[in-house]
This record gives sequence, C-alpha cells and structure tokens, in this order.
Amino acid sequence: MKIPEPVIYEINYSKKELDILETRMKNEDKQNQKIIFRYPTVYIVNDQKSTSGYSVYVGETTDIKRRTAEHLKTDPIFREDWKELADSEKAKMFVIGHNHFNKSLTLDIENRLMQYLSSVESVVSVNNRRTNQQNEYYTSEEFESVFSKIWRKLQKMNKELFPLERIIKDSALFKASPFHKLTREQMNAREKIILKITEALNRNQEEQLIIVEGEAGSGKTVLMSSLFYELHQLSLENSENVVLQNTTQYLLVNHGQQLKVYEQIASKLGILSKRHPDVISKPTKFINNHSEDRKVDVVIVDEAHLLWTQGKQSYRGENQLEDLLKRAKVVVAVLDRNQILSREQYWEEQEMLKTIHDVNLKGNYIHLDNQLRINADKKTVDWIRNFIDRGLIETIPTDSKKYSIQIFSDPDEMYRKIQQKAQDETSGISRLLATFDWEYVDKRQSEEEYWYVKIGKWKLPWNLQIHQSKEEKRKNKKRAWAEQPQTIHEVGSTFTIQGFDLNYAGVIIGPSVKYRNGQLFFDKTASKNKKATQMRGLKNGDKLDVSEFLLRNELNVLLTRGVNGLYIYAVDKELREALLKAKNQEQGK
Repeated sequence: MKIPEPVIYEINYSKKELDILETRMKNEDKQNQKIIFRYPTVYIVNDQKSTSGYSVYVGETTDIKRRTAEHLKTDPIFREDWKELADSEKAKMFVIGHNHFNKSLTLDIENRLMQYLSSVESVVSVNNRRTNQQNEYYTSEEFESVFSKIWRKLQKMNKELFPLERIIKDSALFKASPFHKLTREQMNAREKIILKITEALNRNQEEQLIIVEGEAGSGKTVLMSSLFYELHQLSLENSENVVLQNTTQYLLVNHGQQLKVYEQIASKLGILSKRHPDVISKPTKFINNHSEDRKVDVVIVDEAHLLWTQGKQSYRGENQLEDLLKRAKVVVAVLDRNQILSREQYWEEQEMLKTIHDVNLKGNYIHLDNQLRINADKKTVDWIRNFIDRGLIETIPTDSKKYSIQIFSDPDEMYRKIQQKAQDETSGISRLLATFDWEYVDKRQSEEEYWYVKIGKWKLPWNLQIHQSKEEKRKNKKRAWAEQPQTIHEVGSTFTIQGFDLNYAGVIIGPSVKYRNGQLFFDKTASKNKKATQMRGLKNGDKLDVSEFLLRNELNVLLTRGVNGLYIYAVDKELREALLKAKNQEQGK
C-alpha cells in the first residue's frame, strides 16, 4: 500500500497565525484542515538566533491549538526557554500532519526529530525534556517511510535547519545521540543501571561500582549517552523518581575527540552550561576539582578502559577508577578490555578479575553481547575476530549482508578506493587508518612538512596535521577528526578514531604485525608506539612486557571501525600474501 505524503505548514509562532491558517484551510483545503486540526500532529518551534544558530523545540499533541496556547501563555511563566520563544519576533512553527498518525507514531516521529535536530550544526539548543521511544504498534512498520517523507519535505522548506539525511547520519553527534532507539538489550541494561543507582542512593550507600562491558561495536556509547540524559531528566524537580530528584551526574571520558562530541550534545540539550561547566570532562580534571568529603551522586565513565592505573602528567594518583569511587556515591564504568592501548591503562590481570568478580557478586556487572556496528553476518564477524584474537587467516567469506572485505597489494590503490567511497554520497565518511608504526611526535615539528606514513614512494600525513585556514579551523573546531573534510588526505590512528565508526575503513597494517608459520605475531621493535612497547611497572616493583597485548588491541580498534566495509593493506610481505590468498580462495569458489 502506498503511504500518503505528509501535510506540513510553516507559520509565524503565534496563536493568531494558527487561527488564520485554520480559517484559510476551512475555505480552501478541508481534508488537510482535518489532518492538522483534528488528528494528532507533530510540531517544531524554532527561533533563529542572529549569530549562534537555531533554538528548537519538538513536540507532539492531539490538539495543536490548545498546546500552542499553553506554550505561549503558561509555559513562559515556568521556563526561560519558552519565554524567549514567546517573546521572539522571528520564531516560526512547522506543523506536521499525516493520515496515518496515531499517538505512538507521533511519539516516534518526535523522538527521531529530536535525534536529527540535535545533530545539526546550525542548531545550538534543543529544548525538550523527555525521550519517547515506542515499542511495536499498529503502524510501526510505516515509521521509517513516513519519517523520511517528512524530513525530505522539511528539507525543501529550510535546507539549513533540515540538511540531507546522509549528512546527519555521518555526524559523530548523531552516532552518539541519546535519542537513538535502544535495542532490547540496551534498554534492559539502562533500566537495570537506573534501578541500581536508585537503590544505592536510597540506602545511602557509597563507592558503588557498576561495570558495563562489551566489545567494539556493541552499543556502549549510545547506551551511556542515553543513560546520562535519562539520569539528568530524572534529576529535575518534577521527576517521577523522587530518589533521583536534585541529584548530580557527571560524564567523563579520557579521549579528546569523544569529549568534544559529548560536550556538544550536552550543550545543545542544556545540560552543559555556565552554571554547570564541568558535567562533561576528562577524569583527571574531575578528580582534581572534587574532594573526597563532598561526593557527587553519579559518575559515568565512557571508554573506562582508557582510565590510568598509574600516575601521569597532572594526575598524581595511582588509579583513576579508585579515585573516582572516593569522589562519587555511584560510578558506572563502561569498558572493553580489548581496547586498552597504553601501559598507563594496563590492569594487572588478577586485579581486573577480582574487581569484576566483586562487582558481579553484587549484581552490578552487565555484559553487552550484540554487535551493532559492523553490518555483516556472523561468518564475517567471526573472520575478523579470528584474525585479531587468534592470529588466524581463514578464507574470507562471502557476506550475505554485502559487507565488503577487500585486500590490496598497493597502498595507493586502497587510498584511491577510500577516496571514491568518501566522495560517494551513499557511502558516507570513509578514511585511511594505520597502526602506529611510523614516527609522529605531537607538538614537535618534523624535518619534513609533516610526519608521514611512508610505504616505498607512497606517503600521506598522519592525522591532525594538514594546514587549515582560519575559517576552516573555525568550522572544524567542534568536529571529530573523521568529520573534517581535509582528513581524507591524512591517515588516522587509534588516538583519533577510537570510539568512532566509519562507513568504510582502509587499514594499513604496519610492520609491527607480521605473519610467520601460519600465525600472526607482534614485533614491538617495528612499532613507534612507546606507550605500548615500553615495560609496565607492577605494584610489586617488577617490570612486565605487555606489548603483545597492547599491539593486538591497537589492531582490534582499527579493524572494527568499518560499518559497511574493511579494506586492508599489510606492509609485511608474508602477511599481505596470506591475506591476498585468503581473498582469492573466496573468489575462486
């Protein structure tokens, strides 16, 4: 059955304009007048600030006239954001109707609009106070089609406020949005965590640790973003959860690129502000700014495998997780042991096992099993995992979901393919990555123009180096590395890509990864990653070589970035030939 087109009107934001619209439609378009004024509708109130961008509110209602009157008369008394919209002479309102709208469908449309608009560069604030994820309902199978029709029509009306869907879906803000529709596994995990936090605070318990573990692509970041936003909503004075009212929540991440993303999301949603400037920060800053005798309520640590387990730079402690537990009543730590990348983050095995065992005894351990990033079937995921975890090169399978694993004999050919994917509007963001096997010293000038990844006569600059104009720097200031246009001409590393995904990832496996006698092995003498290759000091004073563990994790991070495809070039001749043979065996079937 063909799904009808949506009905959308843009008017000045006032009750008078809405009345004029209704009168006009009664005379000219009675069928659509019924859809707008008698059916459920979704609406977007927006005000374009002269310098900064748009302030928006997305809502749904069964009575657009009554709800608009409430927003204009009652809401400004209690909320400053509604007062600003009511007082603005430039505020507009889009009213969206559809023949098939019911309460559940409008709630889903509202939630998706919040997700999209909070990811738009020109939007500076989204003034909503709830998420509205719906389960299955009568017209749920129509949702994607109806929403796309709505967005395309809005895009024709205002290209700045409603950019192309592919641009939004490529943004790091979209991928980490708290408005994603959670899987059943993620939903159950979030509800369990909120219950555990509520119980701990209600019983005045302190130093409570909740661990959420899952491998790359299991949906950890979306879960934490959703959890943080939900806890913030529950902390408001009119919250349904009395225990969590007026509580404090902090989101920490020890990764500069991911920190920028969370800061933007929190700023747009009104969580990060001049009154609350440090609710998003790095762990060291939080530890230095908070004392043990004035504990905050909840700390969420994303990428907790990046926490330091020894002193470093401005951090004078011995274990960041232990110091966070002394400063918070509840700490939610999200981690993947296979993404620990440096000796400062390394946990002694018995200590890690004991921590997880103790947490599990309290029912505070959650494991995410689903693979949500890699859009591939089980055979392909198993091939990638066997290559990383067991060092085996098996025949590369044909993927039923069209996930593409390609092996290259020339780095320039792979680079050209990645450029083609990046330019293809249907492929989205695609970039080159490499193991840290070529010299790069941050904040020190190379003897050449840049620090390069070099293979024979081919070379390309390492990440975060290509010169930019002042205007380009301004535009890119808040963008993650892969989102910046010039980075198609750079090579990314674990330091810029960890926590993010690409549509197609072209991975240069450098000389630190070799293949001998049917097995991968890691040659630390060929790596330039001193954080991975230097000895780790243990608590008993001994030194431990953890380079194989850390270099394998580096490979793991790089090979699990691609959503729709993984391209590989290996510097080691035997490794390259084995991979090419594995691909040729698949093609020869």
